[in-house]
Amino acid sequence: MGKFIKSGRVVVLLQGRFAGKKAIVVKAFDDGSKARSFGHCLVAGVAKAPLKVNKTMSKKKIAKRTRVKPFVRYVNYNHMMPTRYQVPSEIGAQSLATDAQMDTADGRIEAKKFVQKLLQEKFTSPPADKSGRPSKDVLYLRKKLASDQTGNKHRIPLHVLANMV
Repeated sequence: MGKFIKSGRVVVLLQGRFAGKKAIVVKAFDDGSKARSFGHCLVAGVAKAPLKVNKTMSKKKIAKRTRVKPFVRYVNYNHMMPTRYQVPSEIGAQSLATDAQMDTADGRIEAKKFVQKLLQEKFTSPPADKSGRPSKDVLYLRKKLASDQTGNKHRIPLHVLANMV
């Protein structure tokens, strides 16, 4: 079987604090590393996506509702599900965070700020695909999963997730 969890792939996290959230694979460690002997990857994702706005809202409210809350962390392969989406290469998934940044608390904060700036920019003006329409790959990060739309805040069962993709 070939490697399909590569840098730039959009994944859905299945376990832990960010279960049900979408993320972009920054770097994959198929054989593990010294600190983590299992297959894992470094991901940068959206903990809280921007909300819808309309023209009657004030600039302050629009600025608050379009804010993105990111996260950057290492995730075991067993705790994520890859999607068919892959972010465009112009975003540069490898540059979102580095191993050196993840070693220190200041580095993680710096990486989160960079990811927040980049995602906020891409959500407000998404890159175009070949036909000139906004890219579905980036907008997929913004979309809620089916179980989130019902208002159910519980863990998403695996059989439901498998049917969504």
